[in-house]
Amino acid sequence: MVSPSHFAAFAALVFVMVVVPGPSVLFTVSRALTVGRRDALITVLGNAAGVYAQVVAVAFGMGAIVRTSATVFTVIKLAGAAYLVYLGVQAVRHRRKLSEALASAVPATRGRTLTVLRDGFVVGFANPKSIVFLAAVLPQFVDDAAGSVPVQIMLLGIALPAIAVFSDSAWALVAGTARAWFARSPRRLELIGGTGGLVMIGLGAGLALNGRKD
Repeated sequence: MVSPSHFAAFAALVFVMVVVPGPSVLFTVSRALTVGRRDALITVLGNAAGVYAQVVAVAFGMGAIVRTSATVFTVIKLAGAAYLVYLGVQAVRHRRKLSEALASAVPATRGRTLTVLRDGFVVGFANPKSIVFLAAVLPQFVDDAAGSVPVQIMLLGIALPAIAVFSDSAWALVAGTARAWFARSPRRLELIGGTGGLVMIGLGAGLALNGRKD
């Protein structure tokens, strides 16, 4: 089992990493501005699920492969970058439809919810920085003498998506409130939709060009 002291120490480290605004925060804010508060919060949940999938992968050895293989690292990095760029392009293309969507107030459907969850999951799972962080840092908090190392990693790893959900949700709510102000003018909403899309494209391009593993 995981000792409370090890879990608390890892959670404290994760908290410091998560609360400092980074790519995940920018992604969440961009989604809140382009698709709204509700979908942004669902995206946060999908992203957290994707990150925890990384934890499971680290528990069963994938983290070590990513950390040591430049090819695997590059594939994951480019996949995540390409998907971010795709989402950004879609936001820019459909920026004029934002006011129409707000005016029509189309009720949420299960298919749409699953699509938004998928978007968050893909971006979360394909984030190479978090998987390298998990692969390099998480095993240091495992007690080998206690046995069941994969179980310990999965228990410790809960701290990352849990803290990220609270932090990213707060950013999504703040950005969603700002979006409500922009919604008062179709031109404002079109501008913020295009800007949010460009931010996502920039994040994707920056991720693709970042050759470092840390």
